[in-house]
Amino acid sequence: DENVDPVLATMLPAEWIFAPRRTILVFYNRGKEEGIERLAISVYRMGGLFETVGYGREQHDQWRALAEVIENRNPRNIALNYSADFPLSDGLTYSQYQQFLGFLPEAYANRIVSAERLAVGWLETRTRDEMLVYPQLVRIAHLIIAEGLSEKNITPGVTTLADVQMWYWQRIRSLGLTTWFCPIVNVQRAGEITHRADALFQPVPEVIIPGDLVHVDFGINYLGLKTDTQQQAYVLKPGEADAPEGLNQALAIGNRLQDIFLAEFKTGRTGNEVLKATREKAEAEGINGLIYTHPLGYHGHAAGPTIGLSDHQEGIPGAGDYPLYPNTVYAIELSVSERIPEWGNKLIRIALEEDAFFDGEKVWFIDGRQTKLILIPSSREAHHLGK
Repeated sequence: DENVDPVLATMLPAEWIFAPRRTILVFYNRGKEEGIERLAISVYRMGGLFETVGYGREQHDQWRALAEVIENRNPRNIALNYSADFPLSDGLTYSQYQQFLGFLPEAYANRIVSAERLAVGWLETRTRDEMLVYPQLVRIAHLIIAEGLSEKNITPGVTTLADVQMWYWQRIRSLGLTTWFCPIVNVQRAGEITHRADALFQPVPEVIIPGDLVHVDFGINYLGLKTDTQQQAYVLKPGEADAPEGLNQALAIGNRLQDIFLAEFKTGRTGNEVLKATREKAEAEGINGLIYTHPLGYHGHAAGPTIGLSDHQEGIPGAGDYPLYPNTVYAIELSVSERIPEWGNKLIRIALEEDAFFDGEKVWFIDGRQTKLILIPSSREAHHLGK
């Protein structure tokens, strides 16, 4: 019951939570004048959007009912939800496909095609009402990050990475929200390796100390939509009023890479084309960066064009060849590597991720982006301590 096809899950009545039994949805294009016919071949009624097609209680009656629907309408194509490139459009299991073929008249077998593009288009397109909600959702995520990366939550010399990670888990839950992946917390500091706490590594008891660059990556679920955000904070040393200039410059270079990247978004251009153009311009400016951006929406790593992976900057066959369409949301995820003079010319990585909306002509960050390092404690309090 709970192993619901990703596309079907977005169409079920909200009260259902998941399909109580196998539910088959059928869309038939009747032409411009009559529009789309929507049918549900299900034991239970789907509500006002779908006309429910009843069937008997025998094991295979549902497949017989589907075959009758197809025969009665004689469609030119039969598009099924399978895909080689997009898992979210690949919800039809092998066993169900075989059962379907067993009841489909042989004359229709050669009409079967993939509904990949239709499914991806449905999943990736954001509606006006969703975009009224998204700014609130991203604002909540930003506020949670800021609260977690503050003197209220982090006491240098006492608080560990695992403490901050657990705080994010608990804070998200206390607000009645959920997260779609384990919060990630890490630190970089002068002269030492990076310490990291997340689901892929054993959470470490490493204590956060003054002079640390703290990085957080987390995403929340709200009203069926997802966020994905990464930001950085610097833990001030006694007497400091700001982070070392080298760290501030590294963040500014990360912002520059964001600008270069977003300027390449054009309707119809593929993810691989956007990636290639961005990398060429970044290299021309001497930026050592990586692009690994993904669509965002009903899912965290959502349907739509993949624009680079952290370990594949040459382009992604299949998912990277999918074009950009208007009214889509992306987690603008990238990083730059820069040497910090104040840290003995150590090479560090600034990883940034902010959620943005593409309207077909331009892209903008849904709730702004990080352009200054978060300071722990705030600079005003730091001045006071310095005196």
